[in-house]
Amino acid sequence: QVQVVESGGGSVQPGGSLRLSCVVSGHSEVTGWFRQPPGQERTFVAAFRRSGYGGMTYYANSVKGRFTISRDNAKNTVYLQMNSLNPEDTAIYYCAATSRNLIASSLRHPDNYDSWGQGTQVTVSS
Repeated sequence: QVQVVESGGGSVQPGGSLRLSCVVSGHSEVTGWFRQPPGQERTFVAAFRRSGYGGMTYYANSVKGRFTISRDNAKNTVYLQMNSLNPEDTAIYYCAATSRNLIASSLRHPDNYDSWGQGTQVTVSS
């Protein structure tokens, strides 16, 4: 059973940066980040999929070019570096993982992940 624990949320001004961390226990083939703004559904942000080439990354269009997902295998940790943050990025951010090798279209759907963290709040405001 894969387990994940997030950390690194906080408050930042527009244009600022934050880095979220997700420690993964157990084998995770795909690790993703999702976010849920107040009163809205949980949506895909980014995912890291293990592969024979060092890993593949996937991003929502809304964060492409601003956010970077990466994995440190030695620390069993997946990071989400968030730059150029704006108020629309305010949400609870969740790390999720699965041992299944999801295809690209599937890893964007939260129902395909087996393990979830407790979430970490990210607030962007002036």
